[in-house]
Amino acid sequence: MTQQANLALLKNIRIVLVNTSHPGNIGAAARAMKNMGLSRLYLVEPKDFPSLEAISRSVGALDLLDNAVVVKDLAEAVSDCVWVAGTSARLRTIEWPILEPEECVQTSLENIEQGDIAIVFGRENSGLTNDEMAKCNALLHIPTDPDYSSLNLAAAVQVVCYEYRRALLSDKISKKKGNKHRFDALANAGQMDGMYGHLHDALDSLGFFGVSNPDVVMRRLKGLFNRANVTQRELSIVRGICSAIQGKKLKR
Repeated sequence: MTQQANLALLKNIRIVLVNTSHPGNIGAAARAMKNMGLSRLYLVEPKDFPSLEAISRSVGALDLLDNAVVVKDLAEAVSDCVWVAGTSARLRTIEWPILEPEECVQTSLENIEQGDIAIVFGRENSGLTNDEMAKCNALLHIPTDPDYSSLNLAAAVQVVCYEYRRALLSDKISKKKGNKHRFDALANAGQMDGMYGHLHDALDSLGFFGVSNPDVVMRRLKGLFNRANVTQRELSIVRGICSAIQGKKLKR
């Protein structure tokens, strides 16, 4: 592919900011995106938007603010995405792959021809919750000095956007060997959420959770499925199993 064709793929990448407290950070993030050719900004329940401070800090990226999509929760922001990464300043004891920016970008670009991908940035003071991370395929960690690991939101956005532009200009987009997605599209985040709800109900009907906390069990199962890059055909099989479980219980 030509560099121009590669850069056209930037339109398939969305930057999602969750509960941003300071409107200036939204404007600065928009500026960072426009510097690198990204244009799709999603805002999950921003504390103050639209805002004159956001406009001032955007420095010429007003079009990104004008076209920003404001939604009520992360599920809505990523529902039609086929691959999602959540950013975190701290390394958590969770089941998601932890990727540094270059590796995260390359992994996401393996799936970009399947549909939109999203990079999610959490709250300035507390990041993303575990439930929000459960909607992600991977955790993106930007390595910083451990004595001062807190990175400004717009600076983190700049790092990620730069890595996308660099990867696409280098024309070294990785392709998976033996690509199982060639004839079977990836399930998007909304479809995965539907499957998780169905799986929860089927397991609950079996009494599977017992005295265990269903939320903890489901979070681990979500980590398992998110790592697998589930296709729509595979998702249909899982939902078929869930329906069979529920049907068998109803016949008793």
